[in-house]
This record gives sequence, structure tokens and C-alpha cells, in this order.
Amino acid sequence: MGRWVALAVAVAALAVPGAAQASGGMAIGAAEDAAKEPTLLLAKTKMDLAKLAGLNAIRLTAQWRLGETAPPAWELASLQNAVDAADMDAITVYVSVYPAGSSQTPRTAAQRADFVSYATSLAQSLPSVTRFIVGNEPNLNRFWMPQFSKKGVDVGAPAYERLLAQTYDALKAVSPSITVIGGAVSPRGNDTISSKKHSPTTYIHDLGLAYRYSGRTRPIMDEFSFHPYEDNSSIPPSFEHPRSTTISLADYPKLVELLGEAFDGTSQLGSTLPIVYDEFGVQSKIPADKASLYQGPQPASIKPVSEATQGTYYAEALAMAACQPTVAAILLFHVSDEPFLARWHSGLFYADDTPKASLPVVQRAIESLRTDGMPGCTVAGAKAFAARSAFSH
Repeated sequence: MGRWVALAVAVAALAVPGAAQASGGMAIGAAEDAAKEPTLLLAKTKMDLAKLAGLNAIRLTAQWRLGETAPPAWELASLQNAVDAADMDAITVYVSVYPAGSSQTPRTAAQRADFVSYATSLAQSLPSVTRFIVGNEPNLNRFWMPQFSKKGVDVGAPAYERLLAQTYDALKAVSPSITVIGGAVSPRGNDTISSKKHSPTTYIHDLGLAYRYSGRTRPIMDEFSFHPYEDNSSIPPSFEHPRSTTISLADYPKLVELLGEAFDGTSQLGSTLPIVYDEFGVQSKIPADKASLYQGPQPASIKPVSEATQGTYYAEALAMAACQPTVAAILLFHVSDEPFLARWHSGLFYADDTPKASLPVVQRAIESLRTDGMPGCTVAGAKAFAARSAFSH
């Protein structure tokens, strides 16, 4: 705990420059596939919701399956419609390309080559997209297997490092201006063979070891992606995890230190590596008059909050990210709710695209960050900022 506290002091000393970044450089957007529609008109209708919310970035997904060397025509068409709609709304697009579940993990050299070809094809077909995220929560068995060898050795991180390195080189060959974003690491994991999951703390360490042992003299990523969810939606983003392997928004000093320990002194940036929070969600309760829009049971573990609290937590999260000097973007999960209660209803709009009470709070927070930045980068300052954003003038 002591070294993380010490680093927190160092980060606090850098927080004022981070506020300047918030007013101009930090992207504020959402992870949202709703605009992947079969027509441009439908895509534009969905993308306009993000624009209305004040967002200037959208993450789209492309899920690779074994044997594919390019996306199917229908998927590419829907992606192109979403990208075109985003371009019309001056919204920056991130494309996240990853295996469609652990059964699709590229385990062999031939499978890795297919994945790289798929990612390359996306970059060639979508020339206005210059930000690609490689992988999605590869520290979890839901998206990457195996995680451990029979002897309990981490084999997941080294395998992902190989894939990331190959994809980096291929995307840079398409265009040196492409930003390759690695990681997309989950905030939690048990580090046990039985759970088949790695904590972010262990995974980042092992990713760095794999890179060092590879002898590679080029980077494997330009930015690092991370999903800083809290343990559940009832917990504010200011809650820290100093004594565990979990990493959330408030554990930024821990994340920076881990990246430094993993990569500093190599050809890969570590403690100064730009960070993209490409998923952060707070789920809200569904009011009775909207219940018919949603289907299925709701897991008790998510602990949804009121729309007012959702808006306050989102504003607080934006303020915190704005004060973290190496953070390049934060993307909320989602723009609009998914219609299944077992999925995510963390959007600023309901499943029918009508606005929640949290929407104006987030709109005011974004506008304030872009015009004024953060006046005081402390936990109290972030909470005060969120309270002001929640107040309707």
C-alpha cells in the first residue's frame, strides 16, 4: 500500500496539467454498437444520440472468428455505415477487434495470422478510422483461453503479447498514423487455475515479462486500454482498492506504477503510456413506465442506482479521468440501454432512445470540462464538480 500512496502524491503533483488536457485533449465518448445499422440513415439516427449527449468518441466492435481473414460483407457494411455517421457528426471512432469468445482464441501461428489479416482488412476498408483496440478483456476466460498451463503458469499473457505485436506491425504497415491500443484489461480476476482468470495486477506484470523475454525492439502498442468498472454500480468511482489486485478509476496510481514496472526501460512506453478507459458503466434502475422495454431477469449483483446517482457518478468519473495526466479518453458503456436486464442498462438513454434524467447531468459535466477544465484535482474537487453538474440552472 505504501508505494501506491507515494505514487498518488506524485500523480497529484501532475494533476493541474491534467486539467488543461480535460478542456481540450481528453476524448469523452461511449462504447456503443447501436449505429452498426444496415443503412446509413439508421446509423446516423443512432449516432446523433451520442452527439446530443455531448460525446465526441465512439467505440465500435468487430468480433473475429476462427478461419476469418476479413469481416463478412454484412458486418463491414454495418461498420462502414456507423463510421460514416460518426464522421458526419465529427465523432472520433475507435474500432475494437477481438476474438468472439474464448472458443475463438487464436492459439496457433496460422490462427494468429488470420486474426492479423482480419484486423488489417478492417484498417484498409475503413481508412478514416485511425484508432484500433486489439483484444477485449484477455485476462478473463470469457474472452481468452487457456489462461494457465496445467502447472499453473500464465500462458494467456504471453500468447496475447504475440498477437498484439504481430497486429501492431501489420496495422502500422497499413498506415503509420494508426494508433494501436493494447490491453482492454478487465478490472478484476482471481489469479487461480480454477477460476481461469487473471487479475489486472498480475496480467500487466506478465504482459511486461512476455515483452521483455521476446527481445522485441519495437513497441507493441501506442496506448493502453483498460475497463475501470467499480465492483458494482452502487459504489462511487472514487472508491479505491489499495489492498487488492482490483483496479478501478480511483486506482490510477496503481495502474501507472504497474505499467511502469512492466515496460519502463524498454522500447515500449510504460508509466507514460497514454491510457484509454474504453468501458466504464453505471447501471440505473428501470422505472415502471419503461419496464415493458426490457426483458429477462436482472442479476442481484449489479445493484443499480437511481438515474440521479448514475448522472452524479458519471460526472465524478469524468472529472477524475480529466485529472489523470496520462488518460487520453474515457468511454461510457453505453449511449442507450441494452433491452435485456441481464446485459447492461448503463446508457444515458433508455432502450427506446428516450433520455434518462442522467443525460443533462452528463451534458453539463462534459461542457464544463471542455470550457473550464477541472479547478481542483482532488477527490473532494471531483465530488464538488459532480454536484455542480447535477444542479439544474
